Amino acid sequence: MNDLVREHTGLDASDLEWLHLLVSEWQLLSDLSFADLVLWVPTRDGTRYVSVAQMRPNTGPTSYQDDMVGHLVPRGRRPLLDAALDEGRIVREGDPEWREEVPVRVESIPVRRDGRVLGVIARNTNLLTVRTPSRLELTYLQSASDLAQMIAAGSFPFPAEQVDMDASPRAGDGLIRLDADGIVQYASPNALSAYHRLGLAADLVGHHLGQATAELAPERGPVEEALVKLASGWAPREFEVEAGDGVIQLRAIPLKPKGVHTGSLVLLRDVTELRRRERELITKDATIREIHHRVKNNLQTVAALLRLQARRMDSERAREALDEAVRRVGSIAIVHETLSQNLDEKVEFDEIADRVLAMVAEISPGRVATRRGGRFGILTAETATPLSMVLTELLQNALEHGFGPGESGTVEVHATRGRDRIAVTVQDDGRGLPDGFDAQKAGNLGLQIVRTLVVGELGGTFDMLPAPAGPGTRVVLELPLDA
Repeated sequence: MNDLVREHTGLDASDLEWLHLLVSEWQLLSDLSFADLVLWVPTRDGTRYVSVAQMRPNTGPTSYQDDMVGHLVPRGRRPLLDAALDEGRIVREGDPEWREEVPVRVESIPVRRDGRVLGVIARNTNLLTVRTPSRLELTYLQSASDLAQMIAAGSFPFPAEQVDMDASPRAGDGLIRLDADGIVQYASPNALSAYHRLGLAADLVGHHLGQATAELAPERGPVEEALVKLASGWAPREFEVEAGDGVIQLRAIPLKPKGVHTGSLVLLRDVTELRRRERELITKDATIREIHHRVKNNLQTVAALLRLQARRMDSERAREALDEAVRRVGSIAIVHETLSQNLDEKVEFDEIADRVLAMVAEISPGRVATRRGGRFGILTAETATPLSMVLTELLQNALEHGFGPGESGTVEVHATRGRDRIAVTVQDDGRGLPDGFDAQKAGNLGLQIVRTLVVGELGGTFDMLPAPAGPGTRVVLELPLDA
């Protein structure tokens, strides 16, 4: 619609925004009218109309099998459009049109904003299945007529009310028609069923909807008074009511077809099961986060016990082994701590990598600098946990074996993320690899852990090579990303 309006018409940005607001709401008008809607806007030179939007009803057969958006028709070919645009009134004169042996009643509704007519809605009703209307259909048609008059007067849609039309109740979900005093004139079967689920034992017709709704709700006092006003339909609002075993979502639409409040339309939907599932998901998320938090605390307790044990060891090799275990446990704890703060099982791994770098750098404080380049991005917990351990082992190996006592240097971690893979390099400028070194056969525990996690658990590749320029070692990881 944006492209069509900008290419063919002289409407400004605020006019276009009004048309967008109208189109976001007009499924209601289409359903209540049992009719197709096509929005026609006059071209910049005033000689033609361009169709910029189209809507088909959910409540009846369509009268347009083809897509009408983008069609251009010259002025004069459709007199009803001309009359509605020039006179600023709803035009219903004329006999039905025949389209592919289907009679179609055509009406034109001017779209007004701030006293100007921006375009015309052509309302096309398929008359092939017309029968004696029921009370529900008569209520639909009367409500559609009121909304059409409000569109022609520029009082609908409501600019201040932004609703999510995907989540908002529709006419078929449940409809209640109120008079000017808030008394129920008609309630559809779906609407009545929803109120029965809230605990209503009687019929709604003849009762004040606001008072009846407030009596069902458990809260009293100011909440009850606000609910009476909302359910009375005096203002365009969307709200929910929970009572008994049910939850219903309501949307009130004041009807002012001639500038005078004549009643209201209340659309409602039973969202009991939807809200129950949402609560279950919230509870599940909270439980998962609490589990991650407790796992993190337990791992920190294990790390503290290992530190205590290391201090009591007489053997230097034993102390070093326990310190390595502390760092391994700590890398896993970092991932669980991050997961405990998220609503899903995904983490921003760059933060974890920075914390792993800081933790491992404690092996040689002040001598070897560590830094990170590139970006890991968001990773799942299944990838983040083993990858954090792999980084810990590689960094620990670089700091311990790449630099001797008193030597200084740099270790850099770099990540390059593609669409379905991520490449990670860990490079140092230390003493380099010994002659005849084979990363796939090296037997120290750290490299065994790396091989097992990268190849066996992450399904990636791992290699350790001399640095391409100058002394040092370069480790290259290629890992697939989860779909």
